Amino acid sequence: MGLLDEILSKSNLTRAYDQVVRNHGSAGTDRMQVSELKRYLQMRWGEIRSEIEHGNYQPQPVLGIEIPKRSGGKRLLGIPTVTDRMIQQAINQVLSPIWEPEFSNSSFGFRPGRNAQQAVKQAQTHINEGYQVIIDLDLQSFFDMVNQDYLMSLLNRKIKDRMVLKLIRKYLQAGILVNGLIQERSIGTPQGSPLSPLLSNIMLTELDKELERRGLHFVRYADDCSIYLKSKRAAWRVKRSITRFIETKLKLKVNQKKTGIRRPVTFNLLGYAFVSTFKRGEWGKYNLRVNPARFDQLKDRIRQVTRKTSPMTFDERIRELNSLTRGWVNYFKLATMWGKLHELDGWVRNRLRYCIWKQWKRPNRRRRAFIQLGVDPDHAFAWAYCRHSGWFISQSPMMTTTIPLERLKQRGYISFEEVYSKIAHV
Repeated sequence: MGLLDEILSKSNLTRAYDQVVRNHGSAGTDRMQVSELKRYLQMRWGEIRSEIEHGNYQPQPVLGIEIPKRSGGKRLLGIPTVTDRMIQQAINQVLSPIWEPEFSNSSFGFRPGRNAQQAVKQAQTHINEGYQVIIDLDLQSFFDMVNQDYLMSLLNRKIKDRMVLKLIRKYLQAGILVNGLIQERSIGTPQGSPLSPLLSNIMLTELDKELERRGLHFVRYADDCSIYLKSKRAAWRVKRSITRFIETKLKLKVNQKKTGIRRPVTFNLLGYAFVSTFKRGEWGKYNLRVNPARFDQLKDRIRQVTRKTSPMTFDERIRELNSLTRGWVNYFKLATMWGKLHELDGWVRNRLRYCIWKQWKRPNRRRRAFIQLGVDPDHAFAWAYCRHSGWFISQSPMMTTTIPLERLKQRGYISFEEVYSKIAHV
């Protein structure tokens, strides 16, 4: 069976279809929703398959969406149509096992059995072994700067099926629809497609091999790369030579403004920061903590969920908040953050009490609610007609005693501390 036959096999396409359906995702330029894909394939798959086999298939342009970067500016994502997402997923499922043995043990992004937490732990190990001068490498607009000809030459080393290479090239060159205009693409690989993570790893494996050839300690997660050394002099020398390698051999661009040489306490990796412990009069090993900026982002997200004007029922807020809590804590479970979470939980509960107060709306409704919660009529009347702000009242002894943690738990609320105690350091 040839490579294209394997990609187009029924079992592989079924897996790809199931993955696209599980991921949901937005519609592309043809506005077709994931829910419509099955019926569309039943009508047109025979024709599409024939076009792919004869090299005539033309992917549709991707839909360009700009999203804000955490570091400022905007990132352009390309959303393929659901049909092209399925085909790209089918390609990815066949090519990934072929390329996986080539990838470095220090590469952690978008690979089976590997994740961001492993990358952070590897960085912590390097730092605690004494490699505490860190080159924090930033590739400028990586996905937009990939040289397609060089990438295709790397693919050609292992892929000998001409039709597969032709199909991948067409996906690289598919136009992108931005503000109603289709822009042609001669460089870059659209970020947001099922194929782009694999292609980025294939491209940057050349960087991994160069770092390994030099015997350097490094960690790479997609285009996020950091190199660990013992002296500033060595770091400056490596930074210059690696920059030259990236820009001449890989034909990529290093962002000199964001690339720098850091110490552990000024270095952040994938949302984690590093802090040294002080024990018996000496600075000891470095532990992990959450980058303070990520706490700020979390609080912004919580504000959205608990905003009093959001058209949600209280139960809907709780469900969305619990989902956010579990996902966030599961990602940052390696960090030590008991104190921060305790403070955060108190703030979240007051936000929820504020939502309840606003739901009661009128003073008479508030008075009846307080009485139902066990408050004597005089105090219920006084607080119901209180002229203080809702946020002030949400933090008052009246609200914290009538709507304590136990009552919120009865409505399904789960605290950050509770989730962290169950999954941290597992």
